[in-house]
Amino acid sequence: MFKNTHAPFAITVALLLAIPSFGAAAQVAPAELAQKSGCMACHGLVHKQVGPGFAQIAERYRKDSDAAERLAGKILNGSVGTWGRVIMPRQSQVSPAQAQALAQWVLSQPSPR
Repeated sequence: MFKNTHAPFAITVALLLAIPSFGAAAQVAPAELAQKSGCMACHGLVHKQVGPGFAQIAERYRKDSDAAERLAGKILNGSVGTWGRVIMPRQSQVSPAQAQALAQWVLSQPSPR
């Protein structure tokens, strides 16, 4: 009879390959990601610092159904002129999925008071 001596090895490899997918599921909360990515160095939660506050951004784009995709693009590629002469540098340390999560989080901020 044929004895499969590779089965334990195959199971171990399969388990090790599955571990990164568990790590990807346990993603960082967008607020923490904004802090770790340096967003808070230029943006306040409510009011302008160097760039507009997140609540100001959310207010401007509240009725724009395409805003999340556009903002994710600005996070990834940078922009200039949207809020005056302020330059938003591209954020190369942020993945497209993280940019999308950040954009949706920014747009979920309550109106500035």
